[in-house]
Amino acid sequence: MVQYSLLGKIKMPKDLKKLNDSQKKLLCREIRQKLIQTVSKNGGHLASNLGVVELTVALHTVFNMPKDQIVWDVGHQCYTHKMLTQRLDAFTTVRKEGGISGFPRTTESEYDSFVAGHASTSISAACGLAKAKTLSHDPHHVIAVIGDGAFTGGMVYEGLNNAGRSGDRIIIVLNDNNMSISKNVGSLARYLANKRATDGYLYLKDRVEETLDHIPLVGESVSHVLRTSKALLRQALLHSNMFEDFGFDYLGPVDGHNIPLLMQVLNRAKELNKPVVVHVNTIKGKGYSFAEKNPSQFHGVGCFDSASGKMKHSGENFSAVFGKRLVELAHKDQKICAITAAMQSGTGLQPFANEFAEKGRFFDVGIAEEHAVTFACGLAAGGMKPVFAVYSTFLQRGYDQLIHDASIEPRHIVLAVDRAGIVGDDGETHQGLFDTAFLSQLPRTAIYSPATYQDLYFSMDRAFYKEKGLAAIRYPRGAQIRIGEWLNYSTGDYFHYKNGGRLLLITYGREFAQTEAAAKLLLEKGKKVDLLKLNRIWPIPRECIMLAKKYRTILFVEEGVEHGGIGEHFLAALSAKRYRGKMTIHGIRNPFVPQMEINRALKYCKLDAESLASYILARYD
Repeated sequence: MVQYSLLGKIKMPKDLKKLNDSQKKLLCREIRQKLIQTVSKNGGHLASNLGVVELTVALHTVFNMPKDQIVWDVGHQCYTHKMLTQRLDAFTTVRKEGGISGFPRTTESEYDSFVAGHASTSISAACGLAKAKTLSHDPHHVIAVIGDGAFTGGMVYEGLNNAGRSGDRIIIVLNDNNMSISKNVGSLARYLANKRATDGYLYLKDRVEETLDHIPLVGESVSHVLRTSKALLRQALLHSNMFEDFGFDYLGPVDGHNIPLLMQVLNRAKELNKPVVVHVNTIKGKGYSFAEKNPSQFHGVGCFDSASGKMKHSGENFSAVFGKRLVELAHKDQKICAITAAMQSGTGLQPFANEFAEKGRFFDVGIAEEHAVTFACGLAAGGMKPVFAVYSTFLQRGYDQLIHDASIEPRHIVLAVDRAGIVGDDGETHQGLFDTAFLSQLPRTAIYSPATYQDLYFSMDRAFYKEKGLAAIRYPRGAQIRIGEWLNYSTGDYFHYKNGGRLLLITYGREFAQTEAAAKLLLEKGKKVDLLKLNRIWPIPRECIMLAKKYRTILFVEEGVEHGGIGEHFLAALSAKRYRGKMTIHGIRNPFVPQMEINRALKYCKLDAESLASYILARYD
């Protein structure tokens, strides 16, 4: 058992203010030990959290939380924050059922000021919180902590544009662990960081800007020259950058692992009482050699051996099978290209990138799902066959583009919708339960939902070479579940298993395995049911409507939102055919399913085999 001589004594942020510099260094080492120890057992986001330990300690030392408020962008770098805000004892439960969340939750603690899970939202949220403080005459600050990756999201610049001219007490901490906005190597960078945090620099900045703005302009050509000259002179004298153009004072770059320097700069930002950007350079995975060498691999992880850094792999999964098949298709078809929004490993596109990046057929657009959709539409308009691989929860961000750019004038693009359905430990912000509802609203759109790898191959072939407009293939997180051999199953748009039952169970995707297992349990109890599995779930195959109409009782089971889902579409189609029987929809009414292991979540939603069998036995004769 690891002993923590300091960490255990930090009950709340004010306790940090009693520590000297050497004690803070020791505390940071202990925090990193706790992070590695816990995440290796629970899974979660490791590299990003290791990189912000000193920054988090400095923030909680300088500011007065929770009166001052931190908004964590995405939220997957908030683990240290949680340890320091009265949740250390509960930290071993992070991402576990009934435990603390891996993301900020206002319902969990007063120190969590805004819910997070998706990228690029922090500046807009902080802008609103800061304005609320201004309007209520609250003198405290709002701090948005955002990484360089999230800066690729367009919402960031909308927020900057609004916040920079607001005059409110908002501080944006740019956690830069990858890209270089300013040169930050060597003694010159350290000198500039120190100088820019002083009164003298800021006084000079104000005087230079005031003087330049009062240079008289005479004549159009002279005016143009002077405007240009003033901009260049500002940049030369003041080290100006885009943040100052947005209306922020800029401090940095600062070594994000130097607590005394961080505190100096943060205190200066606090004193300014205006919009400020503090540019901090950190090392992702800091303090754990395996994560430092491979930060992408240790960004979001499952369980791993902390001593060796070796991951406990679960074997083949839908994402990997999709990526492998896409490579095979792309070798045969030179028009196929692939797009990711900063998720090439998570979506199974790494093999495709290895094969086709140098050939110009692989594109990582960063955290910019809106751009990714319209970019794909542009590629399609130019004669290519683009596939955009994206998690279901993140596809939500591109909905306007799906309507406006992909549907009005139909473009043949393929959406590989990964993590469709319940995703497990990441909880409410990451469940993929809305895609069937919003995609089925789009005209001339085909949606496939494979239950097996065989289904996935079939769906990909159909999506690329049969469909003409938007085609979506949605598949779950993890591996396929074995289908009972007693079904004698074969792939196609649908599969109908007749067992002589008067009740028809209809489902699709991963839920077919649970429904099939429920049917087997029912058969053991002497109750026969028939099964209808949809592979193409939209448009619903006409043949499925006609064969379902023959049953007097139908139960539609789906791992997605009940209201607006495929079940309601199926019921509407039956009604249009004057169906006189009884159809019930059994889906998910509350799509914000809490964090828990996937099988536990299915049981929680009463979508596991045992719950389905019990439901049917209690409800149907």
